[in-house]
Amino acid sequence: MGRRKFPAAGLRGRFQPPKVYGRIGQLEVRLARKKSEIRRAQRLRYKVFYEEMSAVPGALALLSRRDEDTYDPIFDHLLVVDSGDPAKQGRWRRSQVVGTYRVLRQDVAELHDGFYTQGEYDIAPLIQAKPDYSFIELGRSCVLKPYRNRRTLELLWQGVWSYVREHSADVMIGCASFPGTDPKAHALALSFLHHNSLAPEDWRVRAHDHLRVDMNMMPREAVDMRAALKALPPLIKGYLRVGAFVGDGAVIDHQFGTTDVFVVMPVEAIKTRYFAHFGAPDELNGPAAPEFGPLN
Repeated sequence: MGRRKFPAAGLRGRFQPPKVYGRIGQLEVRLARKKSEIRRAQRLRYKVFYEEMSAVPGALALLSRRDEDTYDPIFDHLLVVDSGDPAKQGRWRRSQVVGTYRVLRQDVAELHDGFYTQGEYDIAPLIQAKPDYSFIELGRSCVLKPYRNRRTLELLWQGVWSYVREHSADVMIGCASFPGTDPKAHALALSFLHHNSLAPEDWRVRAHDHLRVDMNMMPREAVDMRAALKALPPLIKGYLRVGAFVGDGAVIDHQFGTTDVFVVMPVEAIKTRYFAHFGAPDELNGPAAPEFGPLN
């Protein structure tokens, strides 16, 4: 029998050198090439989502101490790796994965079970209405707590943006989260998003009816703009600064202990002033991404 090949996008070859998208000091952002690297990203996700945050692990996750699902094999995995200080460590020092993001291209998703996000939002009508656009899904973003700073996040986003340009993607989609499963605790911020950042009709995606939580909890005139912006998670705030929109309705994710919103970011809608930070869409190599603030 021949060797079983790892499906689709995740791994491209055992002996290929790492594809590095950027470096800052002893940190670099690169694409995972081996199963062992993906396992290290999964262990980081477990540490952040299950040990630090409110995710509820199943039996397999408890045993393996990894956050993994059936989508992981078809995603590409971006890693921020700390190679360590060579002056302080021996020759056989091991690098540490301190940040990760997983990304899924539309052509790969269509060969399998579609996008992960479709479990919460009805994204099929949007994709069908935009046949000339290439979609890419972002998800499972996390950074190890001591590394949650501007430098690490800029490097992670440099990797995301380089990947988007490398594959000529036109639209980024995914879910971003508020902590906790009580949407009323985020009434101000969710109402702000509904009134000020709802996607235009031709880009709007609606949460599945059986999961949908109305974000319109407060009338527009009752929303304190400054307080609402302060209440937004930094990652969501960063998306909005660049030019992203949100979908119609929030969704409670009980496994991860979060309240999710759908984010859609057409490349054509990204504010041009940010291209000075991370390069224009037709430039393969550009400087680092803009400051998004620390990840939750």
